[in-house]
Amino acid sequence: MDRSIANLRIGEKGIISEISFDSIPLALLEMGCMPGESVELIQRAPLKDPLYIRVNGSFLAIREETASRILVTKG
Repeated sequence: MDRSIANLRIGEKGIISEISFDSIPLALLEMGCMPGESVELIQRAPLKDPLYIRVNGSFLAIREETASRILVTKG
């Protein structure tokens, strides 16, 4: 069952299964946020936005709105 990065719990990992390429910033794609890559939710900001994730060996801060458009499978 696919769910989004925004639905992961802190410390939970997943494999990116689907991305809405037209609504994801190009910079995220360039940093390796692509289908097949492992992603882990590291931390949430106090107001739940942004999310701090690790993907492809890099640590990224992304908006919850963007994270909700990146689907993951349990990994």
